[in-house]
Amino acid sequence: MKKLSFDRRTASRVLAGLKHYRLALLVSLLLAAAVVALTLYIPLLTGDAIDGIIGKENVDWSLVTGICIRIGVCTLLSALFQWVMNVINNRITYGMVRRLRRETFEKLQRLPLSYLDQNGVGDVVSRMITDVDQFTDGLLLGFAQFFTGLITILGTLVIMLVLRWQIALVVILITPLSLFVSAFIAKRTYSLFRKQSETRAEQTAMIDEYVGNHKVVVAFGREDAVQAEFEEVNARLGACALRATFFSSLTNPSTRFVNNLVYAGVALVGAFLCISTGSTLSVGTLSVFLNYANQYTKPFNEISGVLTELQNALACAGRVYALLDEEELTPDAPDAAVLTDPEGNVTLDNVAFSYTPEQDLIRDLSLEVKAGQRIAIVGPTGCGKTTLINLLMRFYDVKAGAIRVDGIDVRNMTRNSLRSSYGMVLQDTWLRAATVRENICLGKPDATDEEMIAAAKAAHAHSFIKRLPQGYDTVLGENGGSLSQGQKQLLCIARVMLVLPPMLILDEATSSIDTRMELKIRDAFAQMMQGRTSFIVAHRLSTIESADLILVMRDGKIIEQGTHEELLQKGGFYHHLYHSQFANGVCEPA
Repeated sequence: MKKLSFDRRTASRVLAGLKHYRLALLVSLLLAAAVVALTLYIPLLTGDAIDGIIGKENVDWSLVTGICIRIGVCTLLSALFQWVMNVINNRITYGMVRRLRRETFEKLQRLPLSYLDQNGVGDVVSRMITDVDQFTDGLLLGFAQFFTGLITILGTLVIMLVLRWQIALVVILITPLSLFVSAFIAKRTYSLFRKQSETRAEQTAMIDEYVGNHKVVVAFGREDAVQAEFEEVNARLGACALRATFFSSLTNPSTRFVNNLVYAGVALVGAFLCISTGSTLSVGTLSVFLNYANQYTKPFNEISGVLTELQNALACAGRVYALLDEEELTPDAPDAAVLTDPEGNVTLDNVAFSYTPEQDLIRDLSLEVKAGQRIAIVGPTGCGKTTLINLLMRFYDVKAGAIRVDGIDVRNMTRNSLRSSYGMVLQDTWLRAATVRENICLGKPDATDEEMIAAAKAAHAHSFIKRLPQGYDTVLGENGGSLSQGQKQLLCIARVMLVLPPMLILDEATSSIDTRMELKIRDAFAQMMQGRTSFIVAHRLSTIESADLILVMRDGKIIEQGTHEELLQKGGFYHHLYHSQFANGVCEPA
């Protein structure tokens, strides 16, 4: 991942994201100015009311009453404008966050498979959910207080300079100390908040991993070890959060101390001027200054809190933008061919591939597959069987050589047309949190009920589906909910049988199905594969005896190939694999 740092680039990207809300921002600024103007006008009215009462033998109560009415109207208008401004700010913030989440999800669709292979699911989820939420909180607080705070500071300063520059000078001289303290602490809290976000992502990834594999943890009695590991991560997160919060919380009391110095300085200088001989400073004007001094220093306190939240928000935004900056899949060329009605001829020409440069996996792999052939791929774990499937589907591009379908290099055709030409059933099932109907029709949403039911019957899934509470309209939970692994596999098989593409990939497609059901499914597969180019990855060698060609892979190379009988007669590696599964009556995976 790219190194995250607090720089102008992150802040500028946040500001660039606000360009879609220029009009709303302008209205918000005008409302903020109106709120501040009304708020600053009230102390002037209060001072006039005080001067109208103090030192007067006959108080003009009609004047005082009029001033009080104006104060009330200003207060109501200020509250109304403040409410409208908050509504607009909320729309800006959540609109921007909605856009950011949409961009990150769209980015995931364009990222290569290698990104998800190299980064934990929990970390990706944390960036899209938790980090965006933290960014929202900081942005919302910034809109709520930053605009009004800045305008209040400028407004009060101008008014104090006009009323009595000597007192305003006291405020101007002490204020920079508050700014220095805020900036000093803010710069040092960013790295702490960044560390907090990274540790939170680590914890999210861990929780996601263990919740998804809880049965395995319990089966191996690893509850205590997992709990200890969680406690360690949780303790680190607590320590990071505590340090970030502690140092950021120093800002508020520090600026409050400076603000009190400002207030005390105004009070002392103002009192001295009031009692000085020949002074024109009235008690009402002094009260106005004290009020303005309070209003002037209060935004510094709020802005310091905003800056603290912005440190956290920008740290989280940096992680989200790092995801958005990840290198995407090489886009299809403008002149990329669209594979239509493929015959199913597949050629691998001196293919080489490795996940990491320092470790070769597939080297000089060549293969010629004719349309309609059934190709079985066997070999020990880690020999490159699944990698070969990934290359056929172009989840990864070859490092050298070429893969061709009907004579066209797959790199010169659109990914969508290539992948839609394959039907794929994997050992690991995936079902949406949706109805059975929606899961089966995933590849063909416009399928009729008759087509869907025919596919389910062909996959031998119809009988158990009818026993579900609402049949095909039963809503399944996450990843199939309470269905057995075999039932989930049958639904995935029905999904492919509904589409019936010209080429098939079956990667241990019957691994979760009992032997009796497997025999039925095998017959259904035999009918489905008729006339279709099929690649079958299997550990149970008894399931691929009827294949037209069996490829035996080892260390990324095809070391043997031929029919089942031919390979047995050779007495080579396949012969050893096949008979080892039935040695002493025990069937073991190769």
